Amino acid sequence: MGDVADVNFTLVQLRYFVTAAELGSMTAASRELMVAQSAISAAIAQVERELGVQLLIRHHARGLSLTRAGERFLVEARDFLSHAAALAESARGLAGSLTGELAVGCFTTLSPFYLPRLLRQFADRHPGVRVTLAEGEISAVQRALVDGRCEVALLYAIDLALDLDVRVLTRVRPYVLLPSGHAMAEAETVSLVELAGEPMILLDLPHSRDYFRALHPVEPRVRFRSSSYETVRALVAGGHGYSILNQRAATDQTYDGGYVVARPISEEVPFLDIVLASMRGVRLTARATAFTETCEAFFASVS
Repeated sequence: MGDVADVNFTLVQLRYFVTAAELGSMTAASRELMVAQSAISAAIAQVERELGVQLLIRHHARGLSLTRAGERFLVEARDFLSHAAALAESARGLAGSLTGELAVGCFTTLSPFYLPRLLRQFADRHPGVRVTLAEGEISAVQRALVDGRCEVALLYAIDLALDLDVRVLTRVRPYVLLPSGHAMAEAETVSLVELAGEPMILLDLPHSRDYFRALHPVEPRVRFRSSSYETVRALVAGGHGYSILNQRAATDQTYDGGYVVARPISEEVPFLDIVLASMRGVRLTARATAFTETCEAFFASVS
């Protein structure tokens, strides 16, 4: 690549490239941007000429794919456009009332417990910011951070990548979930040793499954697995086994009308941190900084 001073492309051209790369199609980008396909193609070609590298591979009738250089450039271009928007807002004197878009990632089992109230508080504070969500399991949300598809993400501190900055928001302690008619349902605490011979319903998500199994003093006897938090609760309510979870629903009734009982674990088990993660070395936009502040205030009030 040439010196920065020699590079001659515009923010509009960068936006065309990012849109086409994300949608995997010049035609789809044309519809999204409401710009002629030829203009998008010409803009991307100009960026490639200025950089001296091929960013996209054009497949006849099969859309676009990114080259290795294109994959790296897409991450940088997203970040650059985000900061360019923040700079424009500041120049217009809008720093006091933030506007624009903020992409937030969230681990799928945390979303229903925190996002509705958290997003309401953030909207009340910064009504001009449009939040988009990227939900998924821990690895998927981390990939969204690395790829620049979200700027900050709400995660459990389980197997997090070393290139992430994390801010601890709160800590949660795992508990045992039992059917309402279980012999230990009225106990003050429940021992995992005593449950060792009983069937377990495992919340089967990457990283989470290993965390829950590691809490047991002996290998649990897993009867059913599910990636759905509510399915796990319903199976427990139906008498198919016990489970271990971290987040507790506001009601002990399940979707199908059954009932569960949550009990503390007798043994000393580690707390699990809920964190707000971002890419290390990447300066947060003003919107992401404001979201971080809202998260800290929110979790301080609910902890």
